[in-house]
Amino acid sequence: MPASEPRLRIAPADPQGPEALALLHQAALEARALYPELSDPNAPWPTNAPMPPRGIYFIASLEGRAVGMGAHRPLDADCTELRRMFVDAAFRQQGVARALLEALEAHARSQGFSCLRLETGMRQSAAMALYESFGFARIPAFGEYVGDATSRCFEKRLQAL
Repeated sequence: MPASEPRLRIAPADPQGPEALALLHQAALEARALYPELSDPNAPWPTNAPMPPRGIYFIASLEGRAVGMGAHRPLDADCTELRRMFVDAAFRQQGVARALLEALEAHARSQGFSCLRLETGMRQSAAMALYESFGFARIPAFGEYVGDATSRCFEKRLQAL
């Protein structure tokens, strides 16, 4: 890679660390703007729980700057949920989200999961297109998303290595 091209690094991170929380705040601001009818201006800002066994939290950095995040949390022994997928708007369309998805899928496989699930909002068409291009298919709402008209859920079955 020529020295003039930005270098992308995907690395495990503390979900409660300053980079993760700063990205989470950005993601929450964007979500509140996309779904103002669902946003309570007095609601507390979201936080990240510690990662459970078999889960992971990744930060994507370009030239040392945290520009994206993604995690997966086990739902059960076979399926894990992708969570906290977010890329700073200034760094979209540069392969960051796809690199995060690849890292998350590889980690999920290494932990023995056979499926990935995720939820995104109905107004996030670019995210839905990315997930579909990565092999995810729409599924009925699952878990806490059942009955949420704004939710769009997806699943990808993983082949054993």
